[in-house]
Amino acid sequence: MMVSLIVHLVLGIGVVAWIVRANRQIFARPADGSPMFSSLEILFYVIGAVSIVLGYYFNHQFVATYAVAGGNPIWGPGSWQQFIMLGYANPAAASASQDYTIINVILLPLFTIVDGYRRGIRRPWLFFVSSLFTSCAFAYAFYFATVDRVHRQQRALTTV
Repeated sequence: MMVSLIVHLVLGIGVVAWIVRANRQIFARPADGSPMFSSLEILFYVIGAVSIVLGYYFNHQFVATYAVAGGNPIWGPGSWQQFIMLGYANPAAASASQDYTIINVILLPLFTIVDGYRRGIRRPWLFFVSSLFTSCAFAYAFYFATVDRVHRQQRALTTV
């Protein structure tokens, strides 16, 4: 069952690479010679990375605790189905899970797609896709870092 966590990690890296490749002009060094990364961008990346590490730690704990040898990652012990069910196991968990679900499945794609196209970010829907393999917090942090890069790239073009 740990294979499913490795597959998620590989798919997450792939989606992030796809976003960067689709937006080479945004992720290029700013034309004004400013540093490749701003302090704010680095902060967003650190927060996003920490969310991934914590998420994978707890996901590993879940799989190690509940999965059975030869089990199915979609349903049964240690599966997505059980993971979702446990998120609603009590009122406190259900409150957090419904909030997370609305943020990740509705607000994240709505915001990043609308705002991303307005800012000239290509394929902004990929930030939502990345959240399926990384974390909701990472997807937002990566998006906010990208917005900071867009701002810096635009500022560099006006000062050159």
